[in-house]
Amino acid sequence: ELPAETTLIGFAGAPWTVATYMIAGQGTPDQAPAHKLKAENRAVFDALMDRITDATIHYMSKQIEAGAEVVKIFDSWAGSLQGDDFMDYSIKPMARITSALKDKHPHVPIIAFPRGAGEKYKGAHAATGADCIAVDDGVTAEWAAQHLQPGGCVQGNLKSSHMVSGGDALVSETRRTVQAFAKGPHIFNLGHGITPDADPENVQLMIDTVRNG
Repeated sequence: ELPAETTLIGFAGAPWTVATYMIAGQGTPDQAPAHKLKAENRAVFDALMDRITDATIHYMSKQIEAGAEVVKIFDSWAGSLQGDDFMDYSIKPMARITSALKDKHPHVPIIAFPRGAGEKYKGAHAATGADCIAVDDGVTAEWAAQHLQPGGCVQGNLKSSHMVSGGDALVSETRRTVQAFAKGPHIFNLGHGITPDADPENVQLMIDTVRNG
């Protein structure tokens, strides 16, 4: 029912992020219950990750069949994974999901978002197989343009707090983000989710600034 010029983006939580909520039964500030299970019973944790990954492939495939033209994998808590765990439990599951979806729906673009990756965003296009990498506001747009955008499309990365505070800072930072990514493929977006205290008028101001400069 959407107009032809409006793209529908589907999404799902990445396996690690979903696992943190499943294991704790709720959101936690440090994902400690998931880290504890991972450390104490790796076999059970790996089996859970495999099951979530399979379910996510099925779930996102059904979204595409239902009309999603782009899909995005959100790993909101990727940044809490240290050492080899970042690759094993954030990047590799997203790569597996991407590969399976590409086999079934080769023409549907996929966005991967390992939030909190910092300098580990480098090489994320190749590592995940995704068409686009979303970045949070923990790295600057200029850094992402230099180190990540050569690998493909980038999505991001205005601070969500600008949707609350608004004003001249919102306009100037929106313009700076657009300009930083102007030499390559870029999907303008916030660095993470919009917050409940955001002012809809600030959201409209951001949109107007992106569209009109």
